[in-house]
Amino acid sequence: MPPVKRKQSAGTAKLRSSVDPLLAALAARDSRPDSAGEATRRRILEHASAIASRSGLEGLTVGELAKQLKISKSGLFAHFGSKEELQLAVVQHASRRFVDEIVRPALEHDRGLPRLRAMVEFWLGYVERNVFPGGCFFAAASLEFDGRAGPVRDHVAEVTAWWFDAVAGEVAESRRRGQLQAADPDLLAFRLHGYVQEANWGYQMFRDDRWFVRARAAIDDAIRQASTEITASRP
Repeated sequence: MPPVKRKQSAGTAKLRSSVDPLLAALAARDSRPDSAGEATRRRILEHASAIASRSGLEGLTVGELAKQLKISKSGLFAHFGSKEELQLAVVQHASRRFVDEIVRPALEHDRGLPRLRAMVEFWLGYVERNVFPGGCFFAAASLEFDGRAGPVRDHVAEVTAWWFDAVAGEVAESRRRGQLQAADPDLLAFRLHGYVQEANWGYQMFRDDRWFVRARAAIDDAIRQASTEITASRP
């Protein structure tokens, strides 16, 4: 998920110093059982997000989706009034899967370096396990929509920017705790982000698990360098 270039707001700066409440809020999910209508909507979104990860959000068509799910077009339109509404719902569904697969388990780890490692490892594992058949959903959606304007692009940008800030925020927290010496948290976050994305690309292109081995080695090396810097700076 490539980060979005933007000015850092006062709110973002504050979150950088304490990203934990943001993670906890995003991880909070409604645990009530689905109604029949909600269960149908969830089934539609599960199928649609799998298609979108391979063929893109523009590859979603109401007719083909209805045919594959064996429901009527009118039944599908009862849940989503337009193609854009369907696309937005798919992005939201994918973001919830991202929370379930990565954010929630990362919250089980202590703030700072343990959580930073967990965030990156769970993200890499999410790609490695083929949670979506086309790899990282947001990597694909970003590539598809990064040059466009509109609500779908804005939603994808919001989620991807939040995740980059969350990783950078945990780098900053690791530094505050004396666990890392990262002069620029964004720079280390950029490296970690890039290693996961390269593994996603390499695996999707070549179906070779060695891309994950390389990514983990590169991630460990980047964190070790940052840890070595703080050790070296001490008398």
